[in-house]
Amino acid sequence: MLISEEDIRKRVIELADKISADYKDKKPILISVLKGSIVFLSDLIRRLKIKSCIDFVAISSYGGDTESSGVVRQLLDLRESPVGQDLLIIEDIVDTGMTLDYLRNNLLTRHPKSLKICVFLDKKESRKIKVPLDYIGFEIPNEFVVGYGLDHKEIYRDLPYIGVLDVKKIK
Repeated sequence: MLISEEDIRKRVIELADKISADYKDKKPILISVLKGSIVFLSDLIRRLKIKSCIDFVAISSYGGDTESSGVVRQLLDLRESPVGQDLLIIEDIVDTGMTLDYLRNNLLTRHPKSLKICVFLDKKESRKIKVPLDYIGFEIPNEFVVGYGLDHKEIYRDLPYIGVLDVKKIK
């Protein structure tokens, strides 16, 4: 276990308080990057003290592997127009930065009023592209992690904590 359920709960409350203060008198669109961020979004949105909307995108650079393929694919786009809106990307983990950079640049071309990024896990050691992060849950080492929405081949999402997956045992 890398991050306990209790530590996650405490940090989500802290992030929600900070976001609520920063977006006071605004109604941001929280853009959840599917599928991994849905658990984080669900806990976060219940702790926010502001009005907000949610929308979803699906982007992938992993496939079923434990390392990024380097090819970013957008599988699902927003349903609502982001033009003139305050956007807050909710992401489970930033690793190489390629996926988040792709999404950020894509959204900026649509002329939002503002765009910020909230990531649950920041794996700084493996970053290839620098992406501005406004809210960070936890900084973690360069390990393949699962739990709290993060998976390997669609399993482990249900774990209430973050654990390190021994990739040598699964290859």
